[in-house]
Amino acid sequence: MDNNLISIIMPVHNQAGHIERIIERYINKLKKLPLPYEMILVVNGCTDDSLDLSNKLKERYENVKVINIEKSGWGRAVIAGLKSSEGGLLCFTNSARTSDGDLLQSLLYATANADVVVKANRKIRDSWVRSAGSILYNIECRTLFDLSCWDINGTPKIFPRRFERLFSLTENGNLLDLEFNIICKEEGYPMIEIPIFSSYRHSGSSTTGLRSAFKMFWKAFLISRERNQK
Repeated sequence: MDNNLISIIMPVHNQAGHIERIIERYINKLKKLPLPYEMILVVNGCTDDSLDLSNKLKERYENVKVINIEKSGWGRAVIAGLKSSEGGLLCFTNSARTSDGDLLQSLLYATANADVVVKANRKIRDSWVRSAGSILYNIECRTLFDLSCWDINGTPKIFPRRFERLFSLTENGNLLDLEFNIICKEEGYPMIEIPIFSSYRHSGSSTTGLRSAFKMFWKAFLISRERNQK
């Protein structure tokens, strides 16, 4: 472990169309960071050329690492990245929709506030349907778990390694972000939310549809019920 190193975890799922371009943008922008960093690309369940392209990036940049896991899953990829990280400051983010400027801004906040969790609070969605769904999901989570933060799923999320309980995340899918926020509340980890006004996606479209959104609503309710029964 290196306390002066930042570990940036990027789950990669079927992103061959833009992964080289955005990682190169990140690397160019992150030259402004005051600390060195490692970028961990976690290729998960891909059926395109994402793994080959990620390995090319690893060969091109010495601070890029690649992990390949067979099964897909946002939470599964984040957990794998955290386990392989070496930095004293940990970050994970959605590489399909995080701009280089937003990533740099979030990391600069985190390096200046070493004893807090820093997370994004996206203010704009790419459609009114997603905006309405996000509002309802956040209201549900805030109500069920007494959370004070908004945009439960907002990334980047950044935290110091000494917040050890955040290494005990277990959710393999989209509910990992809810679990993250619950742990922060239970442990009293202070949190700063950074407003993000961009809704830009590098390519493709969101994998969250009506069916997956309903599953998130329902599973959040089940998690709440299980916790209340303990």
